[in-house]
Amino acid sequence: MVGIRGWPRPVVLVLETLGVAACYYGAGRLGLLRRLVVDDAVVTPIWPPTGVALAFLLILGLRAVPGVALGTLCVVLTLSSPAPSTAGIVVGNTAAPVCAYLMLRRAGFRRDLGRLRDGLALVFLGALTGMAVSASTGVALLAATGKVDAGSLLHVWLAWWVGDAMGVLIVTPLLLLLHRARGAPPGSVRWKEACGLTAVACALVPVATQTSLSLLFLVYPLLIWAALRFQLAGSTLCALAASVLATLAATDRRGPFTGLTESEVMMKLQAFNGSMALTALLLSAVITEQRNTRKSVERACQELATALEHLTAGDRPRP
Repeated sequence: MVGIRGWPRPVVLVLETLGVAACYYGAGRLGLLRRLVVDDAVVTPIWPPTGVALAFLLILGLRAVPGVALGTLCVVLTLSSPAPSTAGIVVGNTAAPVCAYLMLRRAGFRRDLGRLRDGLALVFLGALTGMAVSASTGVALLAATGKVDAGSLLHVWLAWWVGDAMGVLIVTPLLLLLHRARGAPPGSVRWKEACGLTAVACALVPVATQTSLSLLFLVYPLLIWAALRFQLAGSTLCALAASVLATLAATDRRGPFTGLTESEVMMKLQAFNGSMALTALLLSAVITEQRNTRKSVERACQELATALEHLTAGDRPRP
């Protein structure tokens, strides 16, 4: 069977575009399953397509832009009929991950997220700065079409911006991790500890997100354990599971979100999801960077010891 790399370039570009669009559309449908209303505007607490779009841009480069635009158009058309504002929404939702990608590339971002500077760049450039483009464009179109009152613009903009940013913070690291692990030989995984962590997470996270005693803070020790022992793989999966369960509880007004107003639910949920995603991403980046530094020092010490042995024996050290 001929590999895709041997196919004609136009065919490969078409397949890549359709693949990106399909993934974006699927992520959009998942994100639309749970919504919240903020000042009569429907928003999603987590918008996964932004994370999908940025991940594909970091992997494929700017040739993923047509797929992102096509996926955005498909999602918009499932929500409303074609209108003059449709083009503006497509442009805004496409421009946001593209701007984030260009800023990350300019900052020397590495997809392995093995340095603290990579985690900080993804947070401040990819999520917070880049996603302001889509939020600003979307809210401006809502205001121009009279769907949002002037007094509600700030609240709707914040909800839109945080939802898009959460998609980057939670989904993009996971997709980059899966891409890096694709085809890689299995490493030495501590299966017993991984099973134990999974069992504790399955027991603790539902309790923390479903009880009305406001025990969401119990997720953080679990998150720290996952980051310390399994770095990005453990912390990202743990943050994703906790975020999904918290979002389900928030949209159903259960657990710690019982009796809150719509704005209070959004603020509490996004504060929890945001702080959890930041903890998972930055802590795992710091730990990975320290481990890589330690390995580099150990290799340098071994090379120095070998060179000293040759000098002691009267041999010339090999280059």
